[in-house]
Amino acid sequence: MKKILLLSVLTFGSLFAQVNSEVEVPYIAYEIKMGKGFDAVQANCLMCHSFGYIINQGPQSKEFWAKKVEKMIVHFKAPMTKEDIVTVTDYLFEHYGNGKLK
Repeated sequence: MKKILLLSVLTFGSLFAQVNSEVEVPYIAYEIKMGKGFDAVQANCLMCHSFGYIINQGPQSKEFWAKKVEKMIVHFKAPMTKEDIVTVTDYLFEHYGNGKLK
């Protein structure tokens, strides 16, 4: 019983925490490379996460990008058409790829 009470106090106590000063969220500008397929990326990827997620992957192979797109569809239920899958993968590889297929 004591453990449950302690856990409750620790859990719900944070709901009442206050900050007496201004909190500034830093703005991070990501370099977005425009090109063929960007509209598909914007429509299918950027609705859920920022462009920083893409850039932070670093230069990767076409296989990596294809698997990343597949992961977004399978695990996160990204509603992409077969045409958009190819377009997004090609865009990511062309602009953020390392030139290797595998």
